[in-house]
Amino acid sequence: MKLPRNIIVMTAASFLTDVSSDMVNNLIPLFLANALGARTGTIGLVEGVAESMSSFIKLLSGWWSDRVVSRKPPTVAGYTLSALSKPLLAFAGSWAAVLAVRFGDRFGKGVRTAPRDALLADSVPAAQRGAAFGFHRAGDSLGAVVGLGLALVVVWLTQGNALALSRATFQRIALFSAVPALLAVLVLVVGLHEVRRAAPAGGRPILGSFRAMPPDFRRFLLIFGLFTLGNSADAFIILRAQERGLTVIGVLAMLLAFNLVYSAVAGPAGRLSDRIGRPRLILAGWAVYAVIYLGLALAGAAWQVVALFIAYGIYHGLVEGNARAFVADLAGSEGRGAAYGLYHAVVGLATLPASLIAGALWQGVGGWSGFGPAAPFLFGAALAGVAAMMFFLLLRPTLRPPPL
Repeated sequence: MKLPRNIIVMTAASFLTDVSSDMVNNLIPLFLANALGARTGTIGLVEGVAESMSSFIKLLSGWWSDRVVSRKPPTVAGYTLSALSKPLLAFAGSWAAVLAVRFGDRFGKGVRTAPRDALLADSVPAAQRGAAFGFHRAGDSLGAVVGLGLALVVVWLTQGNALALSRATFQRIALFSAVPALLAVLVLVVGLHEVRRAAPAGGRPILGSFRAMPPDFRRFLLIFGLFTLGNSADAFIILRAQERGLTVIGVLAMLLAFNLVYSAVAGPAGRLSDRIGRPRLILAGWAVYAVIYLGLALAGAAWQVVALFIAYGIYHGLVEGNARAFVADLAGSEGRGAAYGLYHAVVGLATLPASLIAGALWQGVGGWSGFGPAAPFLFGAALAGVAAMMFFLLLRPTLRPPPL
């Protein structure tokens, strides 16, 4: 099955961007904890604020992309801003400076994500939508594999199998990350073709766009937002692995294996969703997630965290691409950019309280000492179960397989 040119180009750009991002982003929690001495609550704040502010930008960029003919300019602009932000992490000397750079990177992601996803959906027939998003997610996660592999080599050459990450090693990796990020921008500028649409006659305000969305789409946003409230940043899994005794090299190897599984599952899962329906695979992914988070809560050794996190790639492969394709299914073609903006905004805005809750449950806040490392994962597993029950109650008709 041949996919359109735009799908290939956007996948190549995402591959290169994730080479850059995963060289450095997965090491940020270790840099904050090991080099800057930040507590888990602060790490949760950095991750949560950056993602949540990014989500507000996604909301605006998706809504705006429906009001103009071309979705390519905001897509390219967002990738460019992220590419210019990442190497600045090499000069960050405090958690506040890390937050500022992360904000710039996530701002760029906020600008690009909704119009890019809408352009992906615009570029492919509905019958191939799952395959297209699955292919894109697979390329994205394969880029993460390459980026993590490069980071692993740099760590090994500069500090060996040390338990903690050094500032100098992190700085080298942050500077190297600029190269693939800028190549991604070049690929988009040269290769991406705009899918021309009729100029919109007018436009609803942002809240009006939400009210105009189909009821099933609004219900899905509510349920996915609830699920995300328990899905704290993966930084906490990385910290859990280090807390169980895993070295920096071990953490990078674990992340690399996770992304290999993610990449292997995403493509077939997308194609399967075109045949049996996306909601079934989303629910299957949530079930996998609940089991893995329960296991992370109970893990007593580093190897158990490693095994569970590698299996965590199955959840991402089943859900990430299919959830985005499901947004297009529910929202329809008109207002598609606004629909993706709303989806990413709800998910991202839930990330801030999710990360703050996780940090507080783990290490406490103020004078409260918290419940310990297992608590965030128990909370996440419980909310996944609640979200799955709500899906059955509110979106049962969507569970029927699509017509042949």
